[in-house]
Order: sequence, then structure tokens, then C-alpha cells
Amino acid sequence: MHFAKPLAGRTSLALGFFLALSISEGLVVRAQTAPSDVAAGQKLFRANCAGCHKWHGGGGGGYGGDALSLRKTKLDRAAIIETIGCGRPGTGMPYHLRDAYENGACYGLKENDVANGMALAANNFLRPTEIAAIADYVIANVKGRGEPNYAECVAFFGTGSRVCNIYGDQRTAGAATK
Repeated sequence: MHFAKPLAGRTSLALGFFLALSISEGLVVRAQTAPSDVAAGQKLFRANCAGCHKWHGGGGGGYGGDALSLRKTKLDRAAIIETIGCGRPGTGMPYHLRDAYENGACYGLKENDVANGMALAANNFLRPTEIAAIADYVIANVKGRGEPNYAECVAFFGTGSRVCNIYGDQRTAGAATK
């Protein structure tokens, strides 16, 4: 009986530590990204993704072929991170994680499994934090959106960009309602 109370205390302490660790790790995965990180993600998206997925993420023809629409994607944050890091073997989507296929971390495949150009390396490799920033930008500003519009264009390119002129009707309509 002498050990029952301290042992119960240690068990509770260990259980409490385990639960706190589990909860905190879950929150890290689900945490909202700070606006500065989303802004960094936008810059990284522009430099590494917009060539194929277009500035608006709607996809279409590009350097890598017909890129899928990120506006219509059903992928969650983890799957977007995996896709950016590992690419999609057999498609035009390159992998951006250095040594992605060295140890089987991507889809359980190694370099020998994806030989002969099946997995394309990106021109620029990205750090995991940069890949996460891109994913957070896509979730915050691209995924689930309808057709691109003037406000999104200005948010991406800034005011005065001629690229946004194709949304001229929306620009004048927005000015009339202010």
C-alpha cells in the first residue's frame, strides 16, 4: 500500500504528459499559419508553382503540361505538402524536396523505382517550412475559390498591374459600389 499513491501519481503524471504532448502535436499540425507565413507562401508559389498552375491556381497548360486546378482540389494540407514535396510520379508535377526518393519517404518509392524520368525533380528544391508555407497559401487563398477575380488578381500582383485588366468589368463594378 505504501507505493500505491506515488505510483498512481506517476501514472497520472505520465498520462498527463502523453496527452499534453499528443494535443500539442495535433495543434501544431492544425494550427493556422500566421499572415507573414502565408505572404511568404505566396512569394514561393509565384516563384515555383505559378508557371504551371497559373497565378490563380486554376491550372491549365504550362511548362509542365496541363497542371491540375488547385482551386478545385480536394486535397487537405498534409496531402498538398506531400504533393509539393514528392511530386506525382508519372506526371508533370515535379518533386521539390531534395532527396525525396533517396530513402523511400515519398510514396514508399526509392530512386530505382522511379528511374527514367518517372519522377521529375524541380528546378529549385524547397525546405519543408517553405513547402508548408506554399500549402498554407493555397489553402488560405486558392483552394475552394470560384473563378479568379479582380480583387484576387490585385492581391497577387499588386495595384496597377496590367495583368488584372482582363477583370476590368469587376474593377469598375467594385468602384461603383464603394
